[in-house]
Amino acid sequence: MAAMRYRLTFIAGLACGYVLGTRAGRERYEQLKKSVREVSQNPAVRNAAESAAQTGREVAGKVYHSVSAVVGDRVPDSVAHRVRSLRERSQNGQDDWGTSNT
Repeated sequence: MAAMRYRLTFIAGLACGYVLGTRAGRERYEQLKKSVREVSQNPAVRNAAESAAQTGREVAGKVYHSVSAVVGDRVPDSVAHRVRSLRERSQNGQDDWGTSNT
């Protein structure tokens, strides 16, 4: 009974979202898209995102060293090779997305 109530609530929410979305139309979609583009191109937002990415890379490096000290040689060769190749790629100034690590 409770599962059916949740399904009906979800379906009702989905239907309301669809109706409201279609009423807003393409013009509102384009307006939202433009706003998102402007925010993403804001230098402050870009700096904050880059700072967060750099912090993430630093934390990942610390975690890598901590985990490798604990795990040691118990990692299969295929996994160890993949980790080494990713590490070498990141040391060459590129991450998995092809962006700079600076």
